[in-house]
Amino acid sequence: MARTILMVLVPLIITQVIIANVFFGNHWARVHNTMARSLSAEITTMMSFIDSGNTDVAKSMARDIGINISINSKLNRPKNNDNKSLIVGHLSKHLQEKLRRPSDIYIDRGERLVFIDVPTKNNKIATFGTSLYRIYSTSTEAFILWLIGSILIVSILISPFIILHARSIRRISNAANRFGRGLDAPGFKPSGSLEIRNAAASMITMKERIDRYNRTRTDMLNAVSHDLKSPLTRMRLAVETGDATKETLLQDIDRMTEMVNGYLAFARGETPEIEQTTELPATLTRIARDAAPNKEIELDLPNTPAQFYARPMALTRAFSNIIENAARYAKHKIKITEHDTDESIEIIIEDDGIGIPDDRKADALRPFVRLDDARGNKTGGTGLGLSIAQTAIENHGGQIFLENSDMGGLKVRVVLPIA
Repeated sequence: MARTILMVLVPLIITQVIIANVFFGNHWARVHNTMARSLSAEITTMMSFIDSGNTDVAKSMARDIGINISINSKLNRPKNNDNKSLIVGHLSKHLQEKLRRPSDIYIDRGERLVFIDVPTKNNKIATFGTSLYRIYSTSTEAFILWLIGSILIVSILISPFIILHARSIRRISNAANRFGRGLDAPGFKPSGSLEIRNAAASMITMKERIDRYNRTRTDMLNAVSHDLKSPLTRMRLAVETGDATKETLLQDIDRMTEMVNGYLAFARGETPEIEQTTELPATLTRIARDAAPNKEIELDLPNTPAQFYARPMALTRAFSNIIENAARYAKHKIKITEHDTDESIEIIIEDDGIGIPDDRKADALRPFVRLDDARGNKTGGTGLGLSIAQTAIENHGGQIFLENSDMGGLKVRVVLPIA
């Protein structure tokens, strides 16, 4: 938080110092020089009267312009004058140019007065006393105070925002620490600036994916244990009782091979792959023709498809599972549609099968969950088809939705971002 405050205040202070020196510094220098030149001209005129013996005229003139004159034979002045000070430096220079004689200038800062001692031609000293403001503008001090005040005002105004900003980041840090230890963060919601909210939302999404990953691994172990144990037990009993035949054993072996291949396919869906420029129409067409050779296939694909970076093998496996699922349950026809925009690609895969009830659609995307009864009492499978597709789609930053199709069956809608 302190660093953020400094990031705001330091550039502000530097900017104000530059403006004060470059612009107002020159302005004040010109103003002070003009005031000093005016006062030096008045003193020069009065000294002309004094040197010519018209002292009364000089004093009368001085009263009219607010200057006090005294003529002294000797003065008790400090040893060092203020001729070289910043305040009276211009006045000293102008007096030297106009009078052609030395003059001593003294400043009484307590009373805000200035005294100018000028020797006369008869070896006396003429002292001119006047207000310091005759040669010095008070706006200088006021401006400096306003500069300091504006910095304080900005500090007070930005502090609540920076405190809230830092608090949002601190809440993300605390939540991330709990997430890293496998705990939940009750009440944690994205807050703060747009970037902080996006970071918090991304972290929540990451937490959900990690939780789903862990649940999936647990479910997979349970499924492997259950699915492989049943045919192995059946085969063992058949061999021990003498009821085993070659056909039944081969059926059980094929069943186990299918399940093992499904588990391996699910595991391969998590394997990293280099992203490449990808187009979907050719891939979708090939998959559909291979998956449904005996079904009617309706394709509505763009002639000039959008190109985007993706992992082609992972996407191919994802759409293969979706299209094969549609072909398996379709009665006569499947339909594949692609809509491209500047920001995303939408692929819709429909079939004219039975479909999935609304209360079972969420289960259809969970791995190792079988919906045999929901789609025509079919048997077999490991319950991995749509879950593998969902994992691959989400790894590409996309989303998958299950909806009811106008054709009577299931509509799978996939949205992929173009990035």
